[in-house]
Amino acid sequence: MKDLKYSRQREAILDNLKSRVDHPTADMLFQSLRKDDPKISLGTVYRNLSLLTEIGRIKKLSDRNGIERYDYNTTDHYHFACKACSKLIDLPTGIIAGLDEKAKHEDIGIVENHSLIFYGYCKECYQKMLYIDSKKAV
Repeated sequence: MKDLKYSRQREAILDNLKSRVDHPTADMLFQSLRKDDPKISLGTVYRNLSLLTEIGRIKKLSDRNGIERYDYNTTDHYHFACKACSKLIDLPTGIIAGLDEKAKHEDIGIVENHSLIFYGYCKECYQKMLYIDSKKAV
């Protein structure tokens, strides 16, 4: 693979992603990057995210609503998505250790990688739901 020419904007995108754990959308990244570089365009952010995903420097995650988020962590790990607030959280490693190995089946083909998102309600949203339910019961 040919080396990429240095890009200040690309480096800023990588640095921003590296400092985050919220798995931002392209627009969230754009809004954050504009604070330091008001001239950066949304198109530049999208093009660089696409390139960085293509070369494996970052991961793109699509949730069940089609919202694309980006993750600096490219190691195999799993995510939890809150159905209420759309928060995307990294799950501790080892939750389903060896899933690639377990998915191997000679009749299907070769597993190279995978993406797994669990859906439910985060702790904060679940507590809000319990509180609302308790108020209705009164």
